[in-house]
Amino acid sequence: MLRWSSTLLLRRFAPIRRLCSLRRMSVTEEQVIEALRPVEDPELHRSIVDLGMVKTINIAPESVSVQIALTVAGCPLKNEITNRVTGALSDMGVANPSVDFTVMTDDERAAVRQMLHGDPAATAGNNPAHGHAEGRDIPFAANDSKTRVLLIASGKGGVGKSSVTTNLAIALAARGKSTALVDADVWGFSIPRMLGIEHAPVVIDDMLIPPETHGVRAISMGFFAEEDQPVIWRGPMLHKALEQFLTDVFWDDPDYLLIDLPPGTGDISLSLAQFLPRSEVYVVTTPQPAAQRVAQRAAFMAQKVNLSVHGVIENMSWFTGDDGKKYYLFGAGGGQELADRLEVPLVGQVPLVPELREGSDSGNPIMAVDPSSEASQEFTRMAELIDVELAPKRRYSSALNLLN
Repeated sequence: MLRWSSTLLLRRFAPIRRLCSLRRMSVTEEQVIEALRPVEDPELHRSIVDLGMVKTINIAPESVSVQIALTVAGCPLKNEITNRVTGALSDMGVANPSVDFTVMTDDERAAVRQMLHGDPAATAGNNPAHGHAEGRDIPFAANDSKTRVLLIASGKGGVGKSSVTTNLAIALAARGKSTALVDADVWGFSIPRMLGIEHAPVVIDDMLIPPETHGVRAISMGFFAEEDQPVIWRGPMLHKALEQFLTDVFWDDPDYLLIDLPPGTGDISLSLAQFLPRSEVYVVTTPQPAAQRVAQRAAFMAQKVNLSVHGVIENMSWFTGDDGKKYYLFGAGGGQELADRLEVPLVGQVPLVPELREGSDSGNPIMAVDPSSEASQEFTRMAELIDVELAPKRRYSSALNLLN
């Protein structure tokens, strides 16, 4: 019996391997481009081919190399782009795909911004008061906008409003909805920490690309100020900052835009009533009577500026002990009483769970890391209720500029 060593076998079949490799690599540049067309930039959610990011393609006998132009130097998702490109090339039979990078020129970035965000001068609307300083309209205020804007409000701090907003956003994203979040609590910004976002927005020709995590894109003053730095602004500056969050950020027409309002009834709430008159307001309270009496002020303010209050969310409703019993540490019934007074549904009751607080502090939201927990199940139920049962029954027509 003949015994073949592994080395001898490799030498004997090397010509066949090279021939197979050559056959596999008989691809054209057009085929490579078509293979890369489904590959999306992870931040812009558009084809890298359509964005003009594919600069050169080199086809060698046994490999294909592609040069990709990043929108900005130091792109935080460079490794993800590499994985997506090499994966697409491997799927078409390329044995040794490789990727190298360059950076777009200013003109190329301007072209990308024009493609995604349009020309501010060309998109100026009929009401300059509702637009950016350069003339850009707020897209969510348009009559044909598909985005439902949810304003999450509270009468006072300390009721867990931001934790509710964060986990509700993740729950909506888990339903397959494109979800965005604006941290409008300029003084007490906390959303970046709660979501565990690790990098600041990318800027492409004055257009901000919001970072995304757990399926939620977010913008916050926390990206532009140190965590221990106080933001000491008067009303007009707050108004302008909020306006830029709505106009200069590439949101890409999400299904939902959640806005985490500061506590109370100040300038930002009034500005949003002006910017986004079709917003849905959800008031967060805790069960005790003192808290719900303060929370009703936020609801009454919304009604006075013609915003629709759609529901009440009660946080810290109970604590479930090891014995399985519910302990109502902050009383009971406050959320339902407020909902009855406002004639809106009690959308949900979120239990007091230590992991909910811990996840918010550590950047590991409970809805993302433990979707089966008691609190997560309630956020999931609330997301379904908001998405299905509380969906607006009216349609807006841009052609008629009227309610249908």
